[in-house]
Amino acid sequence: MGQKKLIKFAAIKSYENVLEYPQGMPGKWNAFFEKLATGPYPISLDTLEMRSSISPKSGTPAQPLTLELACGRGEYAVGLARLFPEQNFLGLDIKGNRIWKGASIANKDTIKNVAFVRTQIEQSIQYFAKEEVSEIWITFPDPQLRLSKAKKRLTHPQFLRLYQQFLQPGGIVHLKTDSPNLYLFTKTVIELYGLTLITATDDVYGSAFMQSDQWDERCAIKTYYEGLNIASSNRIHYIQFQIDKALPIAKDETLKEMIAAFEVTETHDAKRERTHPKTEE
Repeated sequence: MGQKKLIKFAAIKSYENVLEYPQGMPGKWNAFFEKLATGPYPISLDTLEMRSSISPKSGTPAQPLTLELACGRGEYAVGLARLFPEQNFLGLDIKGNRIWKGASIANKDTIKNVAFVRTQIEQSIQYFAKEEVSEIWITFPDPQLRLSKAKKRLTHPQFLRLYQQFLQPGGIVHLKTDSPNLYLFTKTVIELYGLTLITATDDVYGSAFMQSDQWDERCAIKTYYEGLNIASSNRIHYIQFQIDKALPIAKDETLKEMIAAFEVTETHDAKRERTHPKTEE
């Protein structure tokens, strides 16, 4: 492991706004963010109160919790936290050296309604109680273009079933991607399983969409890799939907057959890997 990575891993271990594989957190996130905002530090996770949607002390609704999955540097989590100080935001990613960036910005700017969890997305059910999460953002994930890796796509029914266990009824999932394949795949999943599609556009920054009543100001937040603009000719795709129906496993094989015919298109991420090999961040 490179020296820069070691320094960043050491740093996040001292950050109050970064938790690595935390135990016993379901139902405690509202209490955690209260402690993050007020102290004392270090925060003892074992002593945090479990909360329902209504705070037992004040009788007021708990602050909504939004997740950014595979958050990378956490630009969306931090950006959303700036826009909505009355809500809480949590970025999840396995790459601690990337999480360091967003966590460091939040600490520097004293943004206390955003935090990060270092873990695999597959383990996310361990960290949240039923209906504890209000919304999910998936921003520029690995599109996993090979058919053999389709189940690793973060909008595959295998993952949606996971999210459904802690997402509130009516909770919204947002996908922002430069991959036409992932965009079409997600639309296919929504249609096949009868989920509610709220918004879909293959050009989120196009004037027609930005001037429509479907435009969401949160779409204007840009990630580091999007800002590189390596694939400047590619459009940014955006989908907003609800996981409001059952996702029968029996349909997964039908989905596999349907997506086998998808055209594989080189994406922003693929070009980045080809022209800009990974370096220590």
